[in-house]
Amino acid sequence: MVKEMRWDSKLSSLHKLNHVFVKFAVSFLLLGLAFRLFSSDSFRISSVVETAPLAEQNAESPVVSLPIQASVSSVDPENETQTSDNVAAKCDIFTGDWIADQSGPAYTNESCHVIEGHQNCLKNGRPDFGYLYWRWNPRDCELPRFNAERFLHLMRNKSWAFIGDSISRNHVQSLLCILSQVEQAVEVYHDEEYRSKRWRFPAHNFTLSVIWTPFLIKAAIFEDMNGVSLSEVQVYLDELDEQWTDQYKDFDYAVIAGGKWFLKTAIYHENNTVAGCHYCPGKNLTELGFDYAYRKALRLVLNFVTRNNHKAFVFLRTTTPDHFENGEWFSGGYCNRTVPFKEGEIDMRDIDSTMRNIELNEFEEAAAVGSKNGVVLKLLDTTRLSVLRPDGHPGPYRQFQPFAKDKNGVVQNDCLHWCLPGPIDSWNDLVMELLVNGEEYR
Repeated sequence: MVKEMRWDSKLSSLHKLNHVFVKFAVSFLLLGLAFRLFSSDSFRISSVVETAPLAEQNAESPVVSLPIQASVSSVDPENETQTSDNVAAKCDIFTGDWIADQSGPAYTNESCHVIEGHQNCLKNGRPDFGYLYWRWNPRDCELPRFNAERFLHLMRNKSWAFIGDSISRNHVQSLLCILSQVEQAVEVYHDEEYRSKRWRFPAHNFTLSVIWTPFLIKAAIFEDMNGVSLSEVQVYLDELDEQWTDQYKDFDYAVIAGGKWFLKTAIYHENNTVAGCHYCPGKNLTELGFDYAYRKALRLVLNFVTRNNHKAFVFLRTTTPDHFENGEWFSGGYCNRTVPFKEGEIDMRDIDSTMRNIELNEFEEAAAVGSKNGVVLKLLDTTRLSVLRPDGHPGPYRQFQPFAKDKNGVVQNDCLHWCLPGPIDSWNDLVMELLVNGEEYR
């Protein structure tokens, strides 16, 4: 009896020991699996591979074939998010760096047929290619590439408008070029001067428009296509430009931007009378300044948007910096840099800072009103990241082979608009992120 009790006791002890061992083994396996998942996810979010840009080359042909991104539609259109909530919540997508990217642009000047001559830098003979191999990388998170297939899926039966000056037209051409990798757009309208246009994507019943309205408000402009003005611009600070407001109800989405035209000499009208001017010596008028006029105009525009019965999804894009050095566009200024600036190497000009501060202030007030009225208003703050790209402008290559006859010839430079392909393509990455994960950003 005693022996049996001792034997049973040994079995019981052994059973308990085995039970403890099994529990320990299972716990160890679970801990290892959790660590594996955690380390894998951490690597996916935080790892960024930086490589040197391709060596700059000489262009031997006006049409240059460049590598296209291998994955145009790598994200499932049905997937609701492109970045994790935790990453997006702490990320300022407008603060970061331009990092080297060997994959290059999503399209080439050969594959896209809507690039205007003044922005087709490679066709016009620009000899260096390095400016094409950089991408915008927010400091605290990873910005997904623009996904053309998903964008068109989301825009099925929708309408989108870019409303502003020639930079808006530059921007819409970039978007069209990226989307052309999935579906070619059909131009269905243009105005007499080809400044306002409309395209349709038949397979998706998606309409994309650009409306040229450089002041966003009513203005009488006496300037030809080459920028030569016969008289001062007459700007009406209390009247919106019906060129876009009459069509506004037809748009599901809109990108609104202005700014640069307010630097021109102008006479300002309010309440059916001349109120003052900007830079009009000899006119015996009160100098109100461009900042006064821009604030009035932007407030009028945003009031219209946020109080409108039509609830569109609206982006306010901030002002675009130029990079003229040693003069302006009319006085021999040029831009011949071939690599981006790094943070701290250049400061925003006072004029750009003034405009952007006006935009930020007016946006904050309008966004609060819009949220109460069911209007989605998002800030597309491209100013600071664009300041870092002096290498992305056409410069002398706004015209075809500018030095063909005289390699030392003096030609007009364009240091305001952007080459296509070029840095402006990254603006669409930002648009896509705000469109898809907009609730994660202000």
